[in-house]
Amino acid sequence: MSSFVTEVLASSGKLEKDDLACKISKLSRKVEETKEEVTDMINKKYIEFIPSMEGAEELLDQVESVSKDIDLLKSCIENEVQQNLHDAVTEYAKLKQQLEKNTAVIDLLQHLQEFDTAIEEYHRALQEKNYVVAAKQHGKARASVNALKAWKDTELPLVRALSSEITIQRENLIYHLGEEWQKLAVWKLPSTKTELTSVKSFLKTALHLNRGGSKGDESVPHALLPSILQALSIQGELHKKIKLFGQVLFKYMLKPLIIFPSLVVEVSSQPEQGAVLSLQCTETKADHPDPSQVYIKVLTVLKTLHEQLFGTSRNPKSKKILQYQEGRSDLIWKEMSECIIRECLVHSIPANSSQLAEYSEVIKRTEDFESSLKEMGYLAGDSTDLLKYARNVNCHFASKKCQDVIVAARKLMASEMHNTVKITPEYKLSIPKLPSPSGGEKERKESCKKSAHYDQQSLENEKQLSPNTMCLPVCRISESVQQLMDLAIQTLSEAVGSSPQCAVQLFYTVRNIFHLFYDVVPTYHKDNFLKLPHLAAIQHNNCMFIAHHLLTLGFQFKPHLPLKDGVAYFVDLVPGFRRLGARCFVAQMNVQKAEMLERLSTARNFSNLDDEDSYSVASKAIRQVIHQLRRLGKVWQDVLPVNIYCKSIGTLLNTAISELINKIMMLEDISNMDGERLRTLCQTIIEEGPLVFNPLPEENKNKKYQEEVPVYAKKWMTLKEISMVLNANLQEIVDRWAEGKGPLAVEFSCNEMKSLIRALFKNTERRAAALAKIVK
Repeated sequence: MSSFVTEVLASSGKLEKDDLACKISKLSRKVEETKEEVTDMINKKYIEFIPSMEGAEELLDQVESVSKDIDLLKSCIENEVQQNLHDAVTEYAKLKQQLEKNTAVIDLLQHLQEFDTAIEEYHRALQEKNYVVAAKQHGKARASVNALKAWKDTELPLVRALSSEITIQRENLIYHLGEEWQKLAVWKLPSTKTELTSVKSFLKTALHLNRGGSKGDESVPHALLPSILQALSIQGELHKKIKLFGQVLFKYMLKPLIIFPSLVVEVSSQPEQGAVLSLQCTETKADHPDPSQVYIKVLTVLKTLHEQLFGTSRNPKSKKILQYQEGRSDLIWKEMSECIIRECLVHSIPANSSQLAEYSEVIKRTEDFESSLKEMGYLAGDSTDLLKYARNVNCHFASKKCQDVIVAARKLMASEMHNTVKITPEYKLSIPKLPSPSGGEKERKESCKKSAHYDQQSLENEKQLSPNTMCLPVCRISESVQQLMDLAIQTLSEAVGSSPQCAVQLFYTVRNIFHLFYDVVPTYHKDNFLKLPHLAAIQHNNCMFIAHHLLTLGFQFKPHLPLKDGVAYFVDLVPGFRRLGARCFVAQMNVQKAEMLERLSTARNFSNLDDEDSYSVASKAIRQVIHQLRRLGKVWQDVLPVNIYCKSIGTLLNTAISELINKIMMLEDISNMDGERLRTLCQTIIEEGPLVFNPLPEENKNKKYQEEVPVYAKKWMTLKEISMVLNANLQEIVDRWAEGKGPLAVEFSCNEMKSLIRALFKNTERRAAALAKIVK
């Protein structure tokens, strides 16, 4: 019996525990006994000094025996107890794993049961057109399928079948919702082949809005609409539907109403059926839509939509449906506000500063427009870009004004230049009356002016400058340049009455006008300036006219503009315009010089004139030069200032004379016949040269300038002297030389005169005597 109990206890592990406890207790007693004996031995050996070698050895054996028992006990614990412990843990893990598997199977069955219940409820709700319940039940079924997919065995055929079913049912639900949505908003749009560029193309546009309830369903008004919207929201399709609806609404209804002033929207209500929005055409003379009218038309459309389609806030259950309304502004508001700004507000910006005060009405209308949209839920937040644009009218006015000014200036610069106006010394810029400075400063300036005038009376000189000293000489400028200067003055006058920011912007726009003229006109008319001397002269006058008035233009407006000290205004532009005008005219002068020299180059160096052909060619070249000068004289007559005219014609005439003299001086042998014909050519120039000086249209006033030819043509007297030499004898030449003090000595050097004598006369004693007298 005891062995059976022992076996049972051993199998259960209890016997080992009792044996171990008993053994440990016995060992503890042995250890205590051994400790007492060892202590006693130590006392006897080291304290009582009793020899006990044999006892010590016995004790040592006893300690070793106890140590061996301890090691055996330890080995037993490590081998048997730990093995039993490992077996127990393994068994517990298997039980736990089995429990988890059972739990997972229960969860799987629960998800399947939930899926089946949700699908049944979904089908029932879908048949009853309770779309919100259908969407929610579909969501539960989808959640159950997702939970099944998350299970470790995702390849189950059952899970794949359920996933396919949930997808099919979702598409089925979306299809039914789409069908119902199409019944809520029915569009009648223009043909796709029609170009949407005119008012007529939008007259066929109409939108029929249904209330969402059937005619006989009076107990549940508007019940279907919130159900459809909320179901779409649950399925994540509402944003897509609203976005597509918004795009069509903007393209075919809102945008045409904004762009075309003659289009209006007509709302016709149908009892218990909803409303119809249609576009109609009215007569109007406006080129651009008025902001107030645009706001009214847009609000009419959006209010009707809010009342008929989106305005479900009266139903307490529709609060969740309205959550999407805050996002509606992102769908069409950006495009619509940009269209209103581009097509409407831009054109409503005042053209001059006097109309800025009236623009406050547009700002108020814009604020009311946005407030109405916020009340209906179309907008959220503070002011938008539309209202910011309307409020920032001063900046936009300045930008628009600057843009218009630059466009007008560029148009003037690209216009024809041959239409001219005559400028006289009495001409003054038409500067409007500017507001006076502050009263105290004005009185102080007047008192200073009076005292200065009183002191000046006793100091002023008897001789006074002419009133025309600082005025432009008589000339002609382009009519477009006069208009350009008037445009600059008008713009500066606008700046005087504008805000500081606007005034600064307008001032620099005027500077940009002149910079633009400096860069554009020489490039745009470059070919004409080289081909047409008339236009080159006009461009010269234009630049000098602009430079002349830029000297004082800035100081006339300086007291009235909010500019910092040190601003150069327009004075810094003056040298550039003067160089521009001079460069243009000098380029034309070089063209005329090149043509003149080319004609003279056909004269065969004026040699062998005793030959009729050579003389005919030389005479023709001189006649062509005279004709060229006459033509230029007519072209520049009454265009260039008199002094510039005379200097220009004189310079060209001097070029021809210099070329003729140089060719004559290069001849080594001049026969009598050659001398006579050369003199004839020189006389032709001497007789007809002064006649090309006709700066004024009145012939009787040009004689004065024709007598002053030597002033403008430096080689004129040289030509006269060489003409005399060609027809004189040696004695006459020596007499006009007058030992280096005569008129010949003024125009020629000794070597030049001697070379000319050698070419005209044969080598004789008389020639040698005459050459000896040509000294200084």
